[in-house]
Amino acid sequence: MNKIRWNIVSGVLAVVMAGAWAAPACAQMAEVKEKPRMYTYEAFWSIPRARWPEMGKANPGVQKILDNAMASGGIVAYGTDSAVLHDADGATHDSWWSAMSMAGTLNVLDGLEKSGGTAASVLTSATKHWDNMWVSKYYNWHSGSWKGAYTYSAFYTLKPDAPDNAIDVLAKNLIAPLMEKLLADGTIVEYEIDEQAVHSDAPGMFVIDYISPTAEGLDKFNAALHEAVIKSPFAGPAFGSMVDWTKHRDSLVRTSATYK
Repeated sequence: MNKIRWNIVSGVLAVVMAGAWAAPACAQMAEVKEKPRMYTYEAFWSIPRARWPEMGKANPGVQKILDNAMASGGIVAYGTDSAVLHDADGATHDSWWSAMSMAGTLNVLDGLEKSGGTAASVLTSATKHWDNMWVSKYYNWHSGSWKGAYTYSAFYTLKPDAPDNAIDVLAKNLIAPLMEKLLADGTIVEYEIDEQAVHSDAPGMFVIDYISPTAEGLDKFNAALHEAVIKSPFAGPAFGSMVDWTKHRDSLVRTSATYK
């Protein structure tokens, strides 16, 4: 998702914010309403290359805790990621789980810490480690498990003078409707629009994530996005005026995930 495409999107958002959402390409996609808050705990590590193979080996104790939490309804999803495009200062691996409450995520973390699952030798070799707590009001998925899927994440930061409802406008009127269409046809198996629940970074950051089960799905997504925005007759600076492009980043990781 490059800057040119999102500049096209800005024209659509200009119309939305003016109260005149009428783009033919998007009029066919019903507005998506926000859902109950879903929280995701995500732990990141920078692991020395020689130890990457160890990160792919299942830990029976950790797996049991996650499976039990899923079965009891404590969490609704969990997974692990490994970087495809490596950043010199970024994480090589992460693990995460999602629940419908912050307590649901923290209870799993507590169980893992008590079991020693967070003290595995490969994790202690990490040169960097940090965590995030995300919250999403716009998300959906297909139930099931996937290995070797791809997660594409686009990170944005709103400008200080962006409207208070900027993320809601973007989510309801463009991103989530498009994601729902691609979820329905199987191009993607999950999406979410995240904000930090605990602001370890400055407020205003949001992340658009989607999981494609295949590499071809990434191309299908980009083609669908291009088609959706190119059909709109509107152009304008609304999206660009809300987002600080100097802070925009993308990531691409390989994902193994299970969704309830």
